Amino acid sequence: YGPPEQRFDPDRAVPEGLRAEFGLSPTELALLPFVESAMNPVALSHAQAAGLWQFIPSTGRQFNLDQNWWVDDRRDVVKSTEAALDYLQKIYQMHGNDWFLALASYNWGENAVARAVKRNEARGLPTDYLSLQMPNETRHYVPKLIAAAVIAKQPDRFGMALSEASPLSYDSVVVYGVTGLDVIARLAEASPAEIRDLNPQYLRLVTPPRSTMVIRLPAGTGAAAAEGYAKLSP
Repeated sequence: YGPPEQRFDPDRAVPEGLRAEFGLSPTELALLPFVESAMNPVALSHAQAAGLWQFIPSTGRQFNLDQNWWVDDRRDVVKSTEAALDYLQKIYQMHGNDWFLALASYNWGENAVARAVKRNEARGLPTDYLSLQMPNETRHYVPKLIAAAVIAKQPDRFGMALSEASPLSYDSVVVYGVTGLDVIARLAEASPAEIRDLNPQYLRLVTPPRSTMVIRLPAGTGAAAAEGYAKLSP
């Protein structure tokens, strides 16, 4: 990893203003899906991690993200984000409120980081992020997030122009049983692509049987869709 003067130092790498926020702020945490999945809600890794936040199946189930033939909530933008924030808070507290170890755990696994910490403790070595033996992917993980945060804070410095991001805004309709997304698109007078993009968790483009589900819709279309759905034959 190079001599000490060349090693990555989070305190020096992060500008003063950003370092004050690196508690982490919601802004920095919101950048994690750029590192994880390039903001692709249908991304699937070789390890079967899925969605914006790249939950592996077991961790997804731990945080109540349903996964079956019909639905994969790891691809649900809202549910997976809520789960990711819960998970990040858990591993942050697990590692003594150290965000660098928490993020290493998010990438490598909480048990793997805990074992690495115990190995260093047994050898009388420091247990901070830089002192642990870890895979290169994890070693580079936190610097990638910091780089994304620095660019987001100071795009002009890097010759970039970032457009203003609008909050996700949507309506929704509650349906029961098998309902095609194309049917809801017609009722909402929206394109099928719009409905698919807002509902990537529905693997078969229909809701599952014998279940009450929520379908997200473009903002402003919820009332018409709900009225049309109520008129459909049961």
